[in-house]
Amino acid sequence: MTMPIHLLCVAGARPNFVKLAALFRAFARTPEIAPILVHTGQHQDDGMSGRFFRELALPAPRYNLGTGSGSQVQQTAEIMQRLEPVLMAERPSAVLVVGDVNSTLAAALAAKKLGFFLIHAEAGLRSFDRSMPEELNRLVVDTISDLNLVSEESGMRNLDAEGVPLDKVCLVGNLMIDCLLCHLEEAKKSHMVGQLGLCGQRFGVVTLHRPGNVDDGRQLGEILRALEEISAELPLVFPVHPRTAAKLPERRCGPNIRVCDPLGYLDFLCLMSNSAMVLTDSGGVQEETTVLGIPCLTLRNNTERPATLEQGTNRLAGTTYESVLRAWREPRDETRVPGIPAVWDGHAAERCVEAICNRLAGR
Repeated sequence: MTMPIHLLCVAGARPNFVKLAALFRAFARTPEIAPILVHTGQHQDDGMSGRFFRELALPAPRYNLGTGSGSQVQQTAEIMQRLEPVLMAERPSAVLVVGDVNSTLAAALAAKKLGFFLIHAEAGLRSFDRSMPEELNRLVVDTISDLNLVSEESGMRNLDAEGVPLDKVCLVGNLMIDCLLCHLEEAKKSHMVGQLGLCGQRFGVVTLHRPGNVDDGRQLGEILRALEEISAELPLVFPVHPRTAAKLPERRCGPNIRVCDPLGYLDFLCLMSNSAMVLTDSGGVQEETTVLGIPCLTLRNNTERPATLEQGTNRLAGTTYESVLRAWREPRDETRVPGIPAVWDGHAAERCVEAICNRLAGR
């Protein structure tokens, strides 16, 4: 009898949970894989973690490292230190990490230093901006991974240009979109739009969390000034990430910007799918709006997800008052009909499972 693949899956932040939810549904149909879930505790409170587990039907983690917040270096080091005894106790067939957060980097480094097979889901994405902590995480994790599961064609090109061997790369599609398509009908039952008093109204949605946007008071002020002007034409709803909340003066952004606490996955998906536009610095939201057909302005100068620009509804708006307003006011290119990348079809998790089983069978 073939021994199952003991796959230790590490997550720590909201986007990780969404992607793992899609994978764990596929694992449940795959007797060859015995998954073990580890929560690093990078996002620990109920709004950022517990509610996502309940709504996405993720199993309770076997281990919760309880790391919490800290500087980039402190958080990465703490996760590595707390994960080491878990890895040595479990001795998994492989370790799977997702995305590009500090939990991803820390778990990848710990796994490879201890000699475990490493799988990276959502590999190959590049912003080509090394001032972004996430970009450094991506570069390191992809370099040391034994199997890179890629979400879009640009990732294949990037890994090839960096010399990653072809036998370590597989184009599988987008796990974030698997989760969206699975839960969209359920999300439509949410009462969030009504609770915010927005039924029958046009409104936009804002998300901001990247350190480059919210830790620099001057840059945050530029963005907020542009958002306040936009909100005079399109009222905005702003679910505030804890990192951003600490920087907002008394949570006031203007009379037409509704500030609220972080939302659960289903409530946010409902809000976003009913919006006229989304303004964001989130990579995952760029992907979700592309599939939903919602216009998206990305409050950054670059994106690691070029498929959302080339095929989807996304446009780069920059981070200054002038650039954001210019992007808001300039007409969209009506000659280009937005579409959805071919592999964003809701079956990425199945292709991930197939790739994992093919590589690890008999190990």
